Amino acid sequence: MTLIRPTREEDAALLPDIERSSGEVFRTIPDLAWIADDDVQSAEAHREFLRTGLSVVAVDADDRPIAFLCAGVTGDAMHIWQLAVTAECQGQGLGRSLMLAAIAHARVTALAAVTLTTFRDLPWNELFYRKLGFATLAADELDVRLAQILANEAAHGLPPERRCAMRLALGHAPAVRKAGH
Repeated sequence: MTLIRPTREEDAALLPDIERSSGEVFRTIPDLAWIADDDVQSAEAHREFLRTGLSVVAVDADDRPIAFLCAGVTGDAMHIWQLAVTAECQGQGLGRSLMLAAIAHARVTALAAVTLTTFRDLPWNELFYRKLGFATLAADELDVRLAQILANEAAHGLPPERRCAMRLALGHAPAVRKAGH
């Protein structure tokens, strides 16, 4: 059984190595192999998620992180910034468990949606998130925040034609005030 727990301060230094290991799978895709050697989030960036967002880890029997998820909340939506599972632990359901924990947190905090950006055509990306209930957004469905995230990714070298934004609606609509009330 996988234990998912909040990330601790002492875990932050271990998370960049998990992200590097997770990225090794990109070496199997010639035009995206460079991602395996790209920069990863620093330990300090992970500490910032501890302070201002959501950061959870999946741990092994020795309570050592082997996967993580970090997210932030903007307005009424949680945005998943990073999901990473060490190469040797991929395909065991850890990513799914972390995503379900984040979605549960978003529901408990009455958020309207969970969003993310990902690759369209990789089985461990768009298809994975669709199985969790996420819908791929068309260009005219993007809000300003998601459009900016995709533009920033393109500016950092990710091929825009292969990227997409996805949204999981949680059914918590923000309160709407009617005129005169």
